[in-house]
Amino acid sequence: MVRFLVSLLLGAAATFLLFAFMAFLISGGDGRNAPPPPSSIIEIVTQPPESDVDQRRRTPPPPPPPPAQPPETPPNEPDTSDADGMNLDLGFDVDVGGADTGFDASGAMMRDGDAVPIVRINPRFPPAAARDGIEGWVMLRFTIDKTGGVKDVEVIDSNPRRVFDQEARRALLRWKYNPKVVDGNPVEQPGQTVQLDFTLDQE
Repeated sequence: MVRFLVSLLLGAAATFLLFAFMAFLISGGDGRNAPPPPSSIIEIVTQPPESDVDQRRRTPPPPPPPPAQPPETPPNEPDTSDADGMNLDLGFDVDVGGADTGFDASGAMMRDGDAVPIVRINPRFPPAAARDGIEGWVMLRFTIDKTGGVKDVEVIDSNPRRVFDQEARRALLRWKYNPKVVDGNPVEQPGQTVQLDFTLDQE
């Protein structure tokens, strides 16, 4: 009986000590009454601290040199070729010549004092005739006026008929001459004739 009582008292004492120890741990131990640590102070600086290192100033680059003057463009020479686009390279030649043309192969007049041709426009070969392989010629009569222009163009004869007439007249109206001068004054020269031959290149 005594042993039971002693065991009961020892168990009660052990239980009490355990509860007391657990309460001590939960409450934070000896550090629960210690004051809280001081908070850190944050300093805000509005101006950068002075430094012994000099600030490097950026030097702007020098301005680029002015562009060189472009070379002067030489004036364009007047084009005495077919300015209206009437001449087409169709792989054939159109011969300007024939009876009573009034000039030799070099383009100079054969008779002294007559008009001298300065611009000769070759006629355009009709595409239909070129496609069909047709060749021919046109004999024309015309007048050289006082300014060196050509007027009063008429077809004297042609072969084949009316195939090359229009292109021959159109080309001849664009020819230019230095007019004939008599006693220091330019004069007209009517009754001039020329034959325009339309031949295909046989290369």
